[in-house]
Amino acid sequence: MTVNAELVASLRVPPGPVDLTAIKTHVAPGFDGGKEDGKAALYALGPELADLQERLFAEGRSGGNRSVLLVLQGMDTSGKGGTLRSTVGLMDPQGVRITSFKAPTPEELEQDFLWRITRALPEPGYVGVFDRSHYEDVLIARVRSLAPPEELERRYDAINRFEADLVANGTTVVKCMLHISPEEQKKRLLARLDDETKHWKYNPGDVDEREQWPAYREAYEIAIERTNTEAAPWHVVPGDKKWYRNLAIGHLLLDTLHRMALQWPKADFDVVEEKRRLTDEDPLS
Repeated sequence: MTVNAELVASLRVPPGPVDLTAIKTHVAPGFDGGKEDGKAALYALGPELADLQERLFAEGRSGGNRSVLLVLQGMDTSGKGGTLRSTVGLMDPQGVRITSFKAPTPEELEQDFLWRITRALPEPGYVGVFDRSHYEDVLIARVRSLAPPEELERRYDAINRFEADLVANGTTVVKCMLHISPEEQKKRLLARLDDETKHWKYNPGDVDEREQWPAYREAYEIAIERTNTEAAPWHVVPGDKKWYRNLAIGHLLLDTLHRMALQWPKADFDVVEEKRRLTDEDPLS
């Protein structure tokens, strides 16, 4: 399967100021097909994604130090869980580590904001996925005034240093904002209310958060601009079309693994001799 380079390039956020209102949420850049075509294209990525991930896992088990960290951010209902099921689920779960970050615990609040993030980083050979992340500490903190401006500025710089260190030590960071419109979010919230099997996913507080939509948009724009580095660039994924969102993340992961030029580890034993031993073995003797 060939990586859709046009699709991948269309998601990369260029350096400079970010205006999320100028990035459409209901489009499918880099892909000409419709919903069923998109679903089929994602399914077709599966075998190669799984193969490359297994190579990464094997490399880690053989002394390698490389890993991948996929960071998923987005407003409520933007589809972080759906992405995990549909796209990340194409890979072998034994080589994937998913961490969902909720409100900090009392223990976590006693530490620096990156403390709990560091503890959840993927080990060598793994694809780690953050469902929300350290970016909550510059998004919610800004919208809800949970930290003074000077602390927010410190956190942006700390994030850049942290991510640069991760990359320098073998972790490829793939940062994605799942970008949906307020109209699409309303549609998805109403769909949850119309389906009793989805009531458990509904949180009345989501309606309160909708009132802060402009503030969250601004917080995202500032955070993306301040932390959109060469080492760990941002991608904004149009998310109103769920099938496109899943396909886009699939291509970003495939592109990342391709660029790592992963090879199967060489045997550290004599293959011919091991074959001889097995051939000569008499289990009944």
